[in-house]
Amino acid sequence: MSNRFTQYILIAMVLGIAMGTLIFNYLPDSRAEIAADVNLIAMLFLRLIKMIIAPLVFATLVGGIAHMGGGSKLGRIFAKTMGWFVSASFVSLLLGLLMVNLLQPGANFPGALPDKAQATGLPTSAFSLEKFLIHLIPTSIADAMAQNEILQIVIFAIFFSVALGALPERTKPMLALIDDLGHVMLKVTSYVMLFAPLAVWAAITATVAKNGLGVLWKLVVFMGGFYLSLLILWLILVVVGFIAIGPRYSHLLRLIREPLMIAFSTASSEAAYPKTLEGLNRFGASSRISSFVLPLGYSFNLDGTMMYCTFAAVFIAQTYHIDMPLGTQLAMLATLMITSKGVAGVPRASLVVIASTLSQFGIPEAGLLMIMGIDTFLDMGRSATNVIGNSLATAVVAKWEGELAAEHALGPDDVVPPDLIAGEVPAAAGH
Repeated sequence: MSNRFTQYILIAMVLGIAMGTLIFNYLPDSRAEIAADVNLIAMLFLRLIKMIIAPLVFATLVGGIAHMGGGSKLGRIFAKTMGWFVSASFVSLLLGLLMVNLLQPGANFPGALPDKAQATGLPTSAFSLEKFLIHLIPTSIADAMAQNEILQIVIFAIFFSVALGALPERTKPMLALIDDLGHVMLKVTSYVMLFAPLAVWAAITATVAKNGLGVLWKLVVFMGGFYLSLLILWLILVVVGFIAIGPRYSHLLRLIREPLMIAFSTASSEAAYPKTLEGLNRFGASSRISSFVLPLGYSFNLDGTMMYCTFAAVFIAQTYHIDMPLGTQLAMLATLMITSKGVAGVPRASLVVIASTLSQFGIPEAGLLMIMGIDTFLDMGRSATNVIGNSLATAVVAKWEGELAAEHALGPDDVVPPDLIAGEVPAAAGH
């Protein structure tokens, strides 16, 4: 089933590129309307994903934390998780900074530069430490779920889970109900994922039909440098994975092929969340760990987005011939460490973060207009990278906690049962 699903995704991507190119070249007058109509399929799929994210995150997270036991264990796991996230963010930001200075993609930029006074329409004041801290706490859990604010759902779920643990006798029926809700939502996820190949085809077709592949050549140096930097980041993550987890890390890479392709083709790491959770549980990571670390990663561990922020910001400075000494660039890196957190639910989040940062360092915000046209193609790589970074972080924390089961010894207490995830019936299904 897994191999067939991977093949369907690959076929959908190839068909999408071919059909999108034909529409762009031979139907120039109606390609925008066709792209919008076809993209409706992809948007419906993403809405299905958004429909299941909040109850899935809440049920799996509450169940996982409630089964952890004492609050000291939760605090220890949280500290290890955030330590990894901060380290990974710093490495990603620093790599973007190093690569953009080494490659100099903005030097001798051949195209016309946007007027410095031209507005992008992005909310450049969207991020500050004060707003981020206020945004952490939901005014209503119903509103947080309605808006798919993953970080706010995590905060409420932590309080809710600790309260459940403090009243073990009275809350047994409720905890059983939440566990059942988690299993039901994973079954719903398996149904939603049946539409993934069709959504991938629609997303690729619409993107290529609207923009054409030729748009990539206008900024080929920038895109080439960015994807080369992403490749290096992938290599770093893979090497760290083998060091931290050992040879079996190669199995995890195989298990996350599907969410990687879903994230890449739809330019949405959120769309890959259910399949990533499934892959981690199949790998042997305890559901207690994966259901806690993975949602946090969607706000604090966006490795691809981190690297893009420094790469794009310095690229724009280079195109306008703005001198940025090392100290200024490091100050920008420190600023991005703060302003880039909690952006998972913000549309075009990386562009908003970059716009906010540019204004603080005297770099024309209008420079973003050069890359906004190809941002979807860039977002594809960023989203796939985020999936790798978050799956690695979850697996490593699980190993540190001694909750990474051997592959031959996976049991119903360690992983989500496969029959409830992918519609398969194992030989000894417990549900």
